[in-house]
Amino acid sequence: MHGQFRPADHSKGDANTIGGYAAVHDRPAAFEGSDGFSYSVEIMTEETGDRHGPWGAYLLFVKWARLGAQAPEGHIESDFLVTAKSEEEARRRIGEMSLGAVKGVLDRGIAAARGAAPRRRWWDAMHDDDGGTS
Repeated sequence: MHGQFRPADHSKGDANTIGGYAAVHDRPAAFEGSDGFSYSVEIMTEETGDRHGPWGAYLLFVKWARLGAQAPEGHIESDFLVTAKSEEEARRRIGEMSLGAVKGVLDRGIAAARGAAPRRRWWDAMHDDDGGTS
């Protein structure tokens, strides 16, 4: 079944934050990672075991297949980005992150998974390394 279009409802929050985007658009935010793949993101919470911040919130990025059927191909998880006294507070606080900050978390996760700093995408390298023919 295909997704259903729902018009944005800007009365539900600030669409420039990760929590507000999900509320306004009624779907998770999606990004192009520094590796050229598409990722959607969800806010996740779980108990930390720390009495000072018993609840933590982190971001789960689902990596989508580039070719063929739209299917998950992998994922990246951040560390706890927020700890709080309650699950609701942790979710609210991480939900206040700007979309730009969330994209930064994704790209750092991609770089860590590769074991290197973000690299240029192949099409950028082809453009820059054309041997002076253009």
